[in-house]
Amino acid sequence: MLQQHEFEWVLNKEVHTVLNQLKNILVECIKRFPVPLNLSGEGHYKPEKFVLSNGLDQIKCVVSLTGDSITHAEINFKVQRQQMINYRTSVQPDNPWRLHQVQDAVNHLHQAIVIIDNIDVDYPFRSSEEVLFCLGNILGCLQRGRSSLILPRKRTIDDLMKSRNMKSLSPVLPEDLALSFYIQSHKLVFAVYQLSSTHGTMKYECHQSEASVPWLNEVLVLFTVALQLCQQLKDKISVFAQYKDFVVGPLPPLHCNV
Repeated sequence: MLQQHEFEWVLNKEVHTVLNQLKNILVECIKRFPVPLNLSGEGHYKPEKFVLSNGLDQIKCVVSLTGDSITHAEINFKVQRQQMINYRTSVQPDNPWRLHQVQDAVNHLHQAIVIIDNIDVDYPFRSSEEVLFCLGNILGCLQRGRSSLILPRKRTIDDLMKSRNMKSLSPVLPEDLALSFYIQSHKLVFAVYQLSSTHGTMKYECHQSEASVPWLNEVLVLFTVALQLCQQLKDKISVFAQYKDFVVGPLPPLHCNV
């Protein structure tokens, strides 16, 4: 009987308390992103300047990061052909280089907030399965959002060379070279790919440089805190889920879809 009372308290009180805490963390996390949160795309953000260098005098890239776009970049790098050749190119404000990972992470965060907002503060949860369903949806959003920043999508050399972003470079580069900017954890990474043929076999060399982006570190910390809080509640509810007779009245339809 004591366990049944504890179960009802968790469903009626603790779940809503944790969901409220979770939403506050997610709101703080989304505020760290210097990108517009509405569909109009409005918002004025001060460019952040970063110098990316590999310390070998092979790559130097000075970047202005504005929100989820590189709005300006002065790029210098060297590649070995018959001799070492230096290339210079740039990204100009009228044709920025988009970092889709940033907007993807924001979208997943926003989706998690919408799920929580769709649960009324006085909604009477009736079963552990119902709560686990909601928490599973929220966890999925948070995991996808965090992964979009930590695990950049792998792309082939051919995809990189044909990407729209490569067309934003001025002047354009030879066809056997490709550049890439991407987010990996709390860092902005710049990579140079050189395609070559040896005895009929195509291969590529990659050189990269990076710079730490402070607000990305804050975002990842808040993502981690939110994931831990959500997982802890899920683990607690999963214990009650082992007892199939722990329900509170008739089961209503689930209301946790986005």
